Amino acid sequence: MALVLASGVSQAQNNARFRVVLDAGHGGNDFGATYHGYVEKNNALNVVLKVGKILEADLGTQVIYTRQTDVFIPLDERADIANKSKADIFVSIHCNANKNQVASGTETYVMGVTRNAANLEVAKKENEVVTLEKDYKIKYDGYDPNSPESVIGMTVIQEEYLDQSIELAAGIQEGFEEGLNRKSRGVKQAGFLVLRKIYMPRVLIEMGFVSNKEEGAFLSSDEGQEQIAQSIAKAILDYKNEYFVPGTEEYVPIERPKTIEKAPQKVDTSKVKDTKSGIESGTVFKIQISASTKKMDLVPSNFNGLNTISMEDDGNIVKYFYGNTNDYNESKKLLEEAKAKGYNSAFIVAYKNGQKVSINEALR
Repeated sequence: MALVLASGVSQAQNNARFRVVLDAGHGGNDFGATYHGYVEKNNALNVVLKVGKILEADLGTQVIYTRQTDVFIPLDERADIANKSKADIFVSIHCNANKNQVASGTETYVMGVTRNAANLEVAKKENEVVTLEKDYKIKYDGYDPNSPESVIGMTVIQEEYLDQSIELAAGIQEGFEEGLNRKSRGVKQAGFLVLRKIYMPRVLIEMGFVSNKEEGAFLSSDEGQEQIAQSIAKAILDYKNEYFVPGTEEYVPIERPKTIEKAPQKVDTSKVKDTKSGIESGTVFKIQISASTKKMDLVPSNFNGLNTISMEDDGNIVKYFYGNTNDYNESKKLLEEAKAKGYNSAFIVAYKNGQKVSINEALR
């Protein structure tokens, strides 16, 4: 069965300013990963404060911190801070570690269920902090950090934000790779407790490996932290500029190459329709109903009975669309039809002469 990642409305908070929650991983008596004298909690906090300073210089951006000092904040409290702030995105910053001290590179995670052993191990290490909290098994629905099944079986809440989370994560990784010439390990999915109850696009960044002596030195240096902070802040502001419309619930879709990992697979493309069918010219509106890491036959039985399904495949994520009209009012009706079929987080997207554009540009 294909893994479907529902897409949603990134502007649901209806904010006048773009609100960013910055979460410095670990803190207080939770040191995180420590190797060669390099301490994850310190690096995470230093980079968060630098990212925050850059973002605060942008008048259209408001920054909320889960911690600004060396204190321990339970994972569920971090989620509460984010949700109560009604922020637009949540960015959690960490350092990676591995017994194989040659391992290096950056990776950014979005919330998801995975059976990939490496991803499970990263999530397990980051989730172990819950054992410092009282009654953690009750607070986290019986979660056992020593059980891979607990990570695999975690409920994925608010899946509709996965598509935007992937967009943000891809921008962060692109900045690391192209802007800083750092090794990119890609965008990945795993079950992180800190992300599971946050109702907005959210990512967890692993800035690099403190277990690698050379990379750990870079992550722990003021120069390295400044470079990383500049790169993360730029990715956040790029996301804001391309997605955010102040004071509206309009979703502005964008095109961005993605690097989310996926297992090798053989796909029968004989039944896949042309993704550009019917949108070669003029302005066309469609309803994006979902995104997936796998291709599916475009038949009603795969889409809750909806027909007139089309798709786009960038090699990593396959997006699925319902309907095709040059009448914006008609597209609103199509949107209601999609929601009635269970696609509650569906949204309208627009094309002009075959190229994706914002709704505002299409209406102009």
